[in-house]
Amino acid sequence: METRSITAEVPMVPRMSEDPGQLVPELAEVSAALFRATGNGSVPRGTISLVQLRAGQIVGSTYLTVLHTGFLNKAGESEERIASVASWQDSPYFTGAERAALALVEAVLQPSAHGERVSDELYARVSEHFDARALTTLMFAIGQVNFFIAVALVAKPVPGRSFSDPWK
Repeated sequence: METRSITAEVPMVPRMSEDPGQLVPELAEVSAALFRATGNGSVPRGTISLVQLRAGQIVGSTYLTVLHTGFLNKAGESEERIASVASWQDSPYFTGAERAALALVEAVLQPSAHGERVSDELYARVSEHFDARALTTLMFAIGQVNFFIAVALVAKPVPGRSFSDPWK
């Protein structure tokens, strides 16, 4: 496998030149359904965006990181909160509920050397902040970003371009 030098410039073109949504138009329905499910109001949109930004950071996707940073900027989130998502554990900018949600996305996306990724203890902590509907919505929000992680890592859309047009 070829490894890129750390000093090599990264091209501003997608790896996959054709839009996956054009190739498989049914994806639009799935995407819209996921957005509706996570937008049901049981979890604040800002919390969902924080979780999805953290997911992009964890998997090393510049596209998802830039996308969700942009969503948070447009929603009026402070630079301090956005910048400290990667180090949320020692940041003073997050609520208990947001911390629980960030801990959950990390547990889901990162392997655990100690057994189960989502421990009973973590589940209990998250359940203190989210009722059953909100916790289910949060699970779907993590699933929603996971749905797009494969696209972001395999097809490599261009970071910073419009969400609907990263393929040109």
